[in-house]
Amino acid sequence: MAKSIMIQGTMSNAGKSILVGGLCRVFRQDGFRVAPFKSQNMALNSYITETGLEMGRAQVMQAEAAGITPTVEMNPILLKPTNDTGSQVIVNGEVTGVMSAVEYYRRKKEYIPAISSAYRKLAAKYEIIVIEGAGSPAEINLKEDDIVNMGMARMADAPVLLVGDIDRGGVFAQVVGTVELLEEEERQRIKGIIINKFRGDADILRPGLKMLEERIDIPVCGVIPFFHLDIDDEDSLTQRFDKKTAAGLVDIVVIRLPRIANFTDFAPLEGVEEASLRYVGSPGEFGSPDAVILPGSKNTMSDLLWMRQNGLEAKVLQHSAQGGLVFGICGGYQMLGEEIDDPDGTEQVGSVSGMGLLPIKTTFTAKKTRTRVKGRFLDIEGILAGLSQVEIEGYEIHMGISETRQEGILSLVDEVSGGPAKTDGSSKGNVYGCYVHGIFDKPEVTRAIVGALLSRKGYDPDLVRAIDMAAYKEEQYDKLAGIIRESLDMKAVYEIIEGVSGGR
Repeated sequence: MAKSIMIQGTMSNAGKSILVGGLCRVFRQDGFRVAPFKSQNMALNSYITETGLEMGRAQVMQAEAAGITPTVEMNPILLKPTNDTGSQVIVNGEVTGVMSAVEYYRRKKEYIPAISSAYRKLAAKYEIIVIEGAGSPAEINLKEDDIVNMGMARMADAPVLLVGDIDRGGVFAQVVGTVELLEEEERQRIKGIIINKFRGDADILRPGLKMLEERIDIPVCGVIPFFHLDIDDEDSLTQRFDKKTAAGLVDIVVIRLPRIANFTDFAPLEGVEEASLRYVGSPGEFGSPDAVILPGSKNTMSDLLWMRQNGLEAKVLQHSAQGGLVFGICGGYQMLGEEIDDPDGTEQVGSVSGMGLLPIKTTFTAKKTRTRVKGRFLDIEGILAGLSQVEIEGYEIHMGISETRQEGILSLVDEVSGGPAKTDGSSKGNVYGCYVHGIFDKPEVTRAIVGALLSRKGYDPDLVRAIDMAAYKEEQYDKLAGIIRESLDMKAVYEIIEGVSGGR
C-alpha cells in the first residue's frame, strides 16, 4: 500500500491545491508513482474522465503534475453549488441528487465507504498519495463525522503538513489557533508547518518562526514565496477575476456569472499575448470589448435573470447589434437561445426567454450529459469563418438538450459511448455557441479567433502566437516543483512520509 502525506490549511485559499500539485511533481521527478486525492471537493470547475465520469478540476491539475491520467478515484465526492444553501452531489463521478447543506452534513457519513474504497484503489496502484484537505480542520461546527480533514487523515493514517497564508496577515494566529482547537490525537498528526505566500525579507520572519515552533512544538518545514504561475486554481477564490483593464491589441470579456462554471476553458485565450481577457460582473466594467464570451453556469436560468436585472444582458445585445463577436459555452450557449424550459424543476420549474441571438430552444431534463468528444468545426460563416474544418476536442457536462433550426457548427464523435458523428452548436451572424468545454485548447482555435479579431482592427493576424497548452502546463509544473524544492525541507518531508521524524 502507498505511503501518504496530507496537506491541510488554516483557512480556505491557503494554497493547498497548488502545494499538492507541486509535491506531486516533485515526487514524480524523484521517480515515485504518485497520485493526488481529495475526498470531498466543492467546486464549479469540473472535468469528464476518459470513462465519462465527473470530477473536480483541481485534482485534474494535480494528476497532470503527477504525470498520470485523471480518474474519479482521486475525487470521489464533488459538490457543485446550485445556490447559497444547496449543491448537486456527485459521488464516484455520477449525480446522486441536489441536497441542502443541512441534508448533506446529516448524511455525509453515508459516503465514507465510497471515500475509503476510492482511496484504497489508489493506494494499491501508487507509491505515494498526496491528500488535500478542505477549508480548515479547526471548523469546530463541522468536525463531527468529518470526512475531508482530520477524519480523512485518520482513514488514511496520514501525517499532516499544516499550511498558513501569510499574505493575508495573521499567519501566526492562524497556525496557533488551528492547533489549539484540535483534539490531542489530531494535533499529534501535524508533523510540520508551511508558511505560504511570503513576500519580503526572510530574516525579518525568522524570529517569529522560532517562537512559533516553541509555542506549538511543531517544526516549520519551509516558507514558500508568493509566486506567479499559470496553474488552475479553485474556482470562487481565483485571482484571475481581478483583472479589469485591457492591455492587449484585442479586448475579450467573459461575463462573470454568479454561478460561473469551468472558467478554465479560457486559459488558452489568456495565454495569447496579443489579447487581454477580463471577467466583468457589472455594466460599468463592460467597456468596449472586441469579443464577449458567456461561460458555463451551474444555474443557467438564475444567472440569465441576474444578467437581465443588472444590465449586462443589454450590454451583450448592444455589442452583438454593433457587429461584435459573441461566443457562448454550455450554459452561456443556452442563454443565447430563444427559450429555456425546465418542466421538471431541474433548476427551477418554469421557462424563461433567452437573449434571442441564436435559433435554439433548450429543455432541461433530469439526465446529465457527461462525455468526452473530438471532431472539427463545420464550414461556418461570419467573423469566425477561419475556424472552418479546424479540429477540436473537449468534454460536455450539461443538463439541458438544445434543439436548433439549422445545421450545427461542430461535427463531433462521442469518445465514451462511440457511435456515429453528431452535430453540436449553432451560429447566427456574429454569434456562436456550443456545449464543448475545452474548445479553445488547441492553438489552431485560439489563433483563428484572435487573428479574426486582429484583422477587424486592421492588424496582421499572423501576429498571433498561440501557445501549446500541454507543453505550457508541463513548464509551469516544473517551475512549481523548483519553487517547492527551494522553499521546503524536502529531506524532512520524506522523513515525515516514512514516519521517522516530525518533531513530536
